[in-house]
Order: sequence, then structure tokens, then C-alpha cells
Amino acid sequence: MSTSERNFARRIDLTSLQLFVAVCELGSIGRAAEREFIAASAISKRLSDLEATLGTTLLYRHARGVDLTPAGESLLHHARSVLYSLEKMQGELSEYADGVRGHVRVHANISAIVQFLPEDLGVFTRAHEAIKIDLEEHLSSEVIRAVQEGAADLGVCHVAGGAGELQSLSYRHDRLALIVPTGHALAAQGAIDFVDSLDFDHVGLHTNSSIYVAMHEAALDAGRSIKLRIHVTGLDAMCRMIENGLGIGVMPQRAFELMQNGIGRGLVSVALNDAWAAREIRLVARDFSTLPVAARSLVNHLHAAADAAEQIAA
Repeated sequence: MSTSERNFARRIDLTSLQLFVAVCELGSIGRAAEREFIAASAISKRLSDLEATLGTTLLYRHARGVDLTPAGESLLHHARSVLYSLEKMQGELSEYADGVRGHVRVHANISAIVQFLPEDLGVFTRAHEAIKIDLEEHLSSEVIRAVQEGAADLGVCHVAGGAGELQSLSYRHDRLALIVPTGHALAAQGAIDFVDSLDFDHVGLHTNSSIYVAMHEAALDAGRSIKLRIHVTGLDAMCRMIENGLGIGVMPQRAFELMQNGIGRGLVSVALNDAWAAREIRLVARDFSTLPVAARSLVNHLHAAADAAEQIAA
């Protein structure tokens, strides 16, 4: 952090940020004063000082209350982020007082969460009861960004497009398959090229998901387009849509097998011959060597679980 950045951070008062957010949420200095149990004149003075510190007007003041200036809208976004981070920090630190000895923030894509992480994290938490793991599901691109920005200690995702300056370790491999109803024209095929599925309606995941991006690129390479009938946000929803005749879809083979005991009993999987159907899920971090002890323990466990799975598969 440069000297100017440090000086700026020292000039920003957290109480003033809290009061600024309250005024923005209520649209009035008077109403904010009532909610925060502070004199309206005191809030007005703090907001004026904040504007002087930032060198710009944050609020348009009028008889009915206040409106945000463009600078005020920007500050509101950042102030909420700062205050939310402080709340999370307070929550995490209070857990240490209650006996927690480590806290690991993990962001992972849906493929890793459905196929591999439940068992691996279950074994880890039973062996390390004092370590708390916060797991959030995100698209692979968002996982990488979260690790880059420090919002997550560890990411678990596909890095086909590259992880930039992040470090990565191999975790697991999966393979995509085409999921179709049992009576579908492609159901009897042992394996097909993805392009052969493009004559049919598809149920797809989010357009930024790694699976959809791979499908889209494969269709473009063939000079075709995907007849996308509906987007869903989860693999279970995809199975239900396919089962009810809304199209066919692509998902990890193991994920489909795990879900067949519940949903998807009227569906079958057809192997894809395409090279992009074979994928690798990796662990990503800014620097594995500088991770906190708890996070390094989790990385070592996941890496060892991956090695053991490969040996069994071999």
C-alpha cells in the first residue's frame, strides 16, 4: 500500500460510513438520526466532513430528504462492501473465541461440489473438528476471480481458460456425457460426437458456465448453433427438465450417476467422443505456500484424496 493509500484509509471514519449508508437507505438525515439514536446535526457534520475528505459532493440535499450524487452511489457500493467485510471478520473472530482453530473460505464450481467435495470435506471436517470451512458455489470464472481478489482462500474449479497468476494443483478428473430420455432417438447410441446432438433442443446451464462455454465453442467450430430451449442453474434442475421432454443436456457423467437414485430415473447417459468432454478440476490459490495453516491442511487433504482416487481408478 502506498503512502497516499495509507493516508486515505486513515482519514476514512467507519462510523461516518455507517451513518452515510443509513442516510442512503432511509433517504433522510432525520430518519437516519432516529434509527441510529444520534442527533441529526451530528450526522450532517459527519457527512460534510466525509465529503471534505473525499473532495466531492456525495448527497443532493433538499426539503424532502437527500438523493445520491454519482460519487455518492459509488461510495455507497464500496461502503456496503467494507461494512459487510467487517461483519464477516467479527463473525469469524468470535468463532475463534468459541474454540474454532482455523477458518477456510472455499469457492467451488458445481461439478466439484456435486461429484467430489461432499465426501472429501466430510472426511476432513471429522478429522479437524476445530477448523470451519465456508463453501460457496460459483461459476469457474467467478471462483478464479474470488481467489484473485482475496474473497476466497482456495478455489476448486476448471481452469481451461487459464488461471492467470494463480497457482494450481490437480484435484480430480471428470468426463461430460449427453443426458437424454430413455426413449430418445440418441438413447441407444454407445457414444456420439457432440455435433450429432445439435439437431435436438438442449437444456443448458448458465451461459458463463465452463460446460456451456465448451458446448458453444464446439458448435461454432462445426458451423452450427445450439437449439437452447431453456437455461437452468443446477444439474438436478437440468435432469428434471430433460425427464419432462424439454430437451437433452450435457453434464458430468459421475454427477448424473450420483443423482440417478433420486431424480433422473427415466434418463440415460450417452458418452461424448469429443476431446473437450474429458476435463480436469484443479485447486487454485494465490500462493499455496503462504496460505494459513488450516487452509494448507485442507489443500494437502484434497490433494491426497485425489491421489488415492487415481490409484483406485488405475
